[in-house]
Amino acid sequence: MALFDPKVATLAPPKRVRFVIRKYDPESGRSWWQEHEVETYRGMTVLDALLKIKEEQDHSLTLRYSCRMAVCGSCGMTINGTPRLACQTQVAQVAREDAPVVRVEPLYNFKVVKDLLTDFTEFFEKHRRVKPYLIRRDVDEQENPTLEYKLLPEEYEQFYQYSLCIACGLCVAACPIFASDTKFLGPQALSQAYRFVVDPRDEGYVERLEIVDSIDGVFGCHFAASCSAVCPKEVDPAGAIQRLRSLLLKYRLGLYKKRINGVVPPMEAKKERVPLPPEAQPLDGVDVEKLEETPPEIPVEKLVA
Repeated sequence: MALFDPKVATLAPPKRVRFVIRKYDPESGRSWWQEHEVETYRGMTVLDALLKIKEEQDHSLTLRYSCRMAVCGSCGMTINGTPRLACQTQVAQVAREDAPVVRVEPLYNFKVVKDLLTDFTEFFEKHRRVKPYLIRRDVDEQENPTLEYKLLPEEYEQFYQYSLCIACGLCVAACPIFASDTKFLGPQALSQAYRFVVDPRDEGYVERLEIVDSIDGVFGCHFAASCSAVCPKEVDPAGAIQRLRSLLLKYRLGLYKKRINGVVPPMEAKKERVPLPPEAQPLDGVDVEKLEETPPEIPVEKLVA
């Protein structure tokens, strides 16, 4: 699934690489390809190259970026025909000595604002539609908490993978269904719906199942798995959609009943110290309270030896 190979960072890209960038002018509506030649270095990312072009060759080049470490999800774009994060993509990964050319376009399935900058308004509207947050019947308990909700490690494992989503939009750009049906919720929104449906702290699973139960929801997915193939965090949206579909069918058949976790019980108050019985008194000259206050000495020389 992941598109990043740490070994690629140790490789040297071709000394000079030609970047072919898709430009778009919103004022005139004109779109064209523009070429730039960049002198590269080992460890150079596509984002580094684009910023070098913007600083030295084309100041009008427009793109979105922020963290430069594949966390914010801002720099998604189509590189050599594949949706990728520019900051996570090494030039050596997409350019070879026999083909030192990198084609960069805006993300597919998104409205282009300018050059490589795309509009995520519809993306986040669909994200909000699935209610990607914890829903509890007792609102006061949630808004004015005294303790946390119970969550066991094995329960956390059920949705941890899907909580890694950084909303970069690469899965939507790779989705063939979204390209032909803009009403389709999309892999990102559906995977986040599943993430909260299986969260044992959440009580809004019925609302979400009603939202995704349509041809524009889980039943619109043809399981091409393109979304999972490009996900930079290995979230596996395709797998989440199939699990959500299975869970929805069980719910419709009356075979699914979710167990909801409540608030953890308060910790027990510290009990008073039980005095030692007479027969368990320490040896003469031994101060038990002083021993408890004195930190243990670690024989470092023995550990090293």
